[in-house]
Amino acid sequence: MITTGVDLAAQPARTAVAVVDWRGGGAELTTLRLDNTDDDIVGFAAGSTHVGVDCAFGWPDDFVAYIAANARGEAPAPDLRGIEGRRLLAYRETDRATHRITGRLPLSVSTDRLGLTAMRCADLLAGFAAAGDVVDRSGATGRLVEVYPAASLRLWGVAVSGYKTDAAARQTATANLLAAALWLAVTPDQRALMEASDDAFDAVVAALIARAHALGATHPVPPAAHDRARREGWIALPSTPLDGLDPTRPVASPPE
Repeated sequence: MITTGVDLAAQPARTAVAVVDWRGGGAELTTLRLDNTDDDIVGFAAGSTHVGVDCAFGWPDDFVAYIAANARGEAPAPDLRGIEGRRLLAYRETDRATHRITGRLPLSVSTDRLGLTAMRCADLLAGFAAAGDVVDRSGATGRLVEVYPAASLRLWGVAVSGYKTDAAARQTATANLLAAALWLAVTPDQRALMEASDDAFDAVVAALIARAHALGATHPVPPAAHDRARREGWIALPSTPLDGLDPTRPVASPPE
């Protein structure tokens, strides 16, 4: 099995790609690099069983309807005035589910600083579709799945506090992750890049989450949310410990 992780940014310079080759005797980080175009990402993902992308795959249904009504000069229906209504505009169903499971609320794709990256993600998903991939934003079918590294690391119990902004914290986070995944082989240069760049670090985690999803070891989309998830996207969160990804251990068949 091969999995690819993508930490997507609005521009190629901070877009990281990680590729992990999973074998019976261990797992090897075969590719880790920054500065990737959409074509680079599609190319690196060739041959991968699953591809985890750290970016929202869509926008909240309520937000889309609200903006469309505004463009037509109509009052939105239903009336979403007030803070509770604005929260419906700001967050997707998967964001609320992630908060319930992890205690961590993702940034809003419609109101925080994610808009440009989400627009690029829409183009990237179109690029995968043009290359022949089935693009299911819910992750229920096809290779592509939306991931959230920080929330997954919390569920796995890997301490990474401050790694986004502090170099020393990132060194500690890298050490903690690799100590928890002794079966993952990385080169000294790859480790140095993880320590230097939170984007590279997150791309590696995204590739691990892609493995979890491939094994059926992520929380499923609730049946009532399936249709919405296919429009808004759905974050795949691990449902088993990080040890469950260890390729040296017997793997149970994923649920049908």
